[in-house]
Amino acid sequence: MAVFSQVAPSFASRSGPLARFALFALVIAAPFFLPNVARADFRVCNGTQNLVGVAIGYRAKDGWITEGWWQVPATTCATLIEGELQSRYYYLYAEDAARGGRWTGDIQMCVAENEFKIVGVQDCFARGHQRMGFKEYDTGRQGSWMVQLSDTPGTQESQN
Repeated sequence: MAVFSQVAPSFASRSGPLARFALFALVIAAPFFLPNVARADFRVCNGTQNLVGVAIGYRAKDGWITEGWWQVPATTCATLIEGELQSRYYYLYAEDAARGGRWTGDIQMCVAENEFKIVGVQDCFARGHQRMGFKEYDTGRQGSWMVQLSDTPGTQESQN
């Protein structure tokens, strides 16, 4: 006695090009029809034509934290903090890898030569770190924030 098993062909193989296109269009359009899910995070976008190294500082339960380096290629963005922002103020320092330009501020925090996460902003040199001026960003306690780095002064920050 022989037992025959039949496997149903996949949607793609039994449907014509029009049906496959409709499925593709549905997948692409789905985010516009689904309830808005807010993506909260702290992002930095590099509007220059060069690679930029970025460090961030913020207040956490353990005290002041600085972290780096995110390598943000030209005309791309990077997420530095994922999820809902917990602090009102964040601090940013960035360097243009090719031309040596910097985005700085007046708030002194610790950084290291290579990838780092440093607790505390005091005695940077004594602890083997460097000290750099970070720019303060007041997020107004919003859940997400984006900073746009550019060659043009005055276009470096925005919200959401």
